[in-house]
Amino acid sequence: MFENLKTRDGNMRLGFFTMPMHPPHRNWVETLKEDRQSFILADKLGFYDAFCGEHVADVIENVTNSFQFLATLIPETKQIKLATGTANLSQTHPVLIAAHAAMFDHLAEGRFVLGVSAGALPADAELLGHLGEDRTRIFHEAVDAIFALWTTDAPYNFDRPNNRFKISSAKMGRREFGLGTVAKPYQKPYPEIVGTVVAPNSSSATFFGQKGIHPLSANFLMPKWLKSHWDAYQEGASSVGASASSDDWRIARTVFVADDDKTAARYAVENPNSPYRFYYFNLLRKFRVAKRLAGFKQHPEQPDAEITDDYVVDRLVMHGSVNNIVDQILALHEQTGPFGELVYAGMDWVDPALTKRSMELMATEVMPRVNAALGSARAPLQAAQ
Repeated sequence: MFENLKTRDGNMRLGFFTMPMHPPHRNWVETLKEDRQSFILADKLGFYDAFCGEHVADVIENVTNSFQFLATLIPETKQIKLATGTANLSQTHPVLIAAHAAMFDHLAEGRFVLGVSAGALPADAELLGHLGEDRTRIFHEAVDAIFALWTTDAPYNFDRPNNRFKISSAKMGRREFGLGTVAKPYQKPYPEIVGTVVAPNSSSATFFGQKGIHPLSANFLMPKWLKSHWDAYQEGASSVGASASSDDWRIARTVFVADDDKTAARYAVENPNSPYRFYYFNLLRKFRVAKRLAGFKQHPEQPDAEITDDYVVDRLVMHGSVNNIVDQILALHEQTGPFGELVYAGMDWVDPALTKRSMELMATEVMPRVNAALGSARAPLQAAQ
């Protein structure tokens, strides 16, 4: 499997993630251009990777295929890893995912991370005809099929008990001239695979630990639940005799950085037209429909009525000047324990100048200070060993 992602200097990496979300009245051409500019800017600023989400049928989250979207960015970027965030495995046959991901990896010459999940949007599931099915089970079965395709050679004979996917090329395949062979990725044996974890005490994190899939904790989860993801991931890895490195754990957070605290508070939480308010207002509507508010709660018995827009924005939008955000990230690190990458959540560009400035400050001011502080904290421990 892929090696862990510890950087040579041991620093925490900075990543980018967008679902993305835009007001429905905005022109689709313009929002796609805007989202592309976010990725291009992240590349110029030295972000390590950038994830793009996908939904088949959502006017507000309007990227329908993350592979297609990211492919347009390969020639426009130089160093950043482009990541599906996520490829929804309950919606597409694993042969297609394996083949498409392998080709993308070659197009990007290894600047690729395969982000995967079951596909959480019930509206998509209904349109695709599997609303009543166990999408998590489909996801697990698809993961095993993809691994089999990438680690074995044709002719394939994937036929495992309790797995709906039966994959064979024995009848029509011709190995001598490549017919019936699914392409292998550019990265060997395959690209890094990342799984999104969105619920407290998630069983998905345990599954990821068992499979060597690196966890990405969602930005819309209360901080108190984050550690449960790492504990579950370690448990899964240990159950199969594998070790887990915290360098492989990504934590996504909703962050807005400004040159002063007043500007940050006004744009992030006070202004009724704030893109952060728009984001969480729409996210909460979807989670209420799906009856999945647990991640927004401080304890399981907390009434749903308490989970208001203000409640969520006040607790999940990190905002402030550079020093303020540095302190908040260090406090988060103290709460969760070590993790390898902070993933910055992208929003609609209500104010393009403030949006770009926030990303710039995050990359050039916040993360260097965070890593300097973490490095100072590590030094006495290393000296004592």
